[in-house]
Amino acid sequence: MTLLRDPLALAQSLIRRQSVTPADDGAIATLEQALSALGFDCVRLTFGADVGRPPIENLYARRGTAGPNLCFAGHTDVVPAGQGWTVAPFEPTVAGGRLFGRGAADMKGAIACFVAAVARLAPPPSGASGSISLLITGDEEGRGLDGTARVLDWLTDKGERLDFCLVGEPTNPTRLGEMIKIGRRGSMNGRLRVLGAQGHVAYPHLADNPLPRLVKMLTALTAEPLDQGTEHFQPSTLALTSIDVGNPATNVIPAEGRAAFNIRFNDRHSSRSLEQWLRQCFDTIGGTYELDIEVSGESFLTPPGPLSQALSTAVAEVTGLTPELSTSGGTSDARFIKNVCPVAEFGLVGQSMHKADENVALADLEALTEIYRTVIVRLLGMAC
Repeated sequence: MTLLRDPLALAQSLIRRQSVTPADDGAIATLEQALSALGFDCVRLTFGADVGRPPIENLYARRGTAGPNLCFAGHTDVVPAGQGWTVAPFEPTVAGGRLFGRGAADMKGAIACFVAAVARLAPPPSGASGSISLLITGDEEGRGLDGTARVLDWLTDKGERLDFCLVGEPTNPTRLGEMIKIGRRGSMNGRLRVLGAQGHVAYPHLADNPLPRLVKMLTALTAEPLDQGTEHFQPSTLALTSIDVGNPATNVIPAEGRAAFNIRFNDRHSSRSLEQWLRQCFDTIGGTYELDIEVSGESFLTPPGPLSQALSTAVAEVTGLTPELSTSGGTSDARFIKNVCPVAEFGLVGQSMHKADENVALADLEALTEIYRTVIVRLLGMAC
């Protein structure tokens, strides 16, 4: 147990596991061994193969039986290493006061910090109030179909309650202590196909050119801002990501034009209201079109409360900084957890995540461990 008080050793062990989604490579087993040594009851959950997809390893571990239940959520899967590394991506390297390796920042380092924080607590006395749990998935960097969402369904079926959830995503842009995430914008992708009739450019009256309608539709989407933002959210954005015709000829009017776009939306909207707006815009312009919508997640907000307050206080005590309560950035598995309990996100500095030579400062590993320990003490009143 003494070894687990230092997050570096566990972080290194996890980085050695080449757990590129959907592979696990023993990462969950490595974590399970550490948690078992700390008195956690661990349940391995494998999903995906039951519905014809690659198997995904997940873990739910809990120490204690009483409420409230403070859950730490994270993921052991990582993105591919890619090119440009100066060290071996899955051989953790310590140099210049930093730990290098794929997953160091996102987010094997934070998992190791939470385990070390628990190891620094005194063993809970008999009948102690409160429990600590971990919900760890191997499907966060992938499609998220067989990870956190399915574990939450399993917990519901078992009657297991989460009262607070801390997600260890790398929320800090440049310096540990800058930012806590208390919500996220929603994300939806649209694929638009505008149909016409092919013809010769010299006889446009005999064809039906879809491109002017496509241009009008895209102009209607981008002419005005979607909103001006809300109390906790920045303005929603719509970004065009592709415009395609696929027409190699200069004397042919094409039969169709296609475009793709992404909308990151705040709590003034839902995916349903945005789809209604899109179709109204396109119907007003007229013509035949097809619109496919894919929603990654709805916008959500956990209003400032006990969890964010405990985090803010702990961050200030350890780092001397007052963190911003933010909803910026992309999506995370907090989008699933917000349906069952208050959730906030706080982890390491994210500057190098998904990049070559991903790394974290050793001093930040120590500081984050103390922040997590302080949060546990404040929320659960556990001795340390």
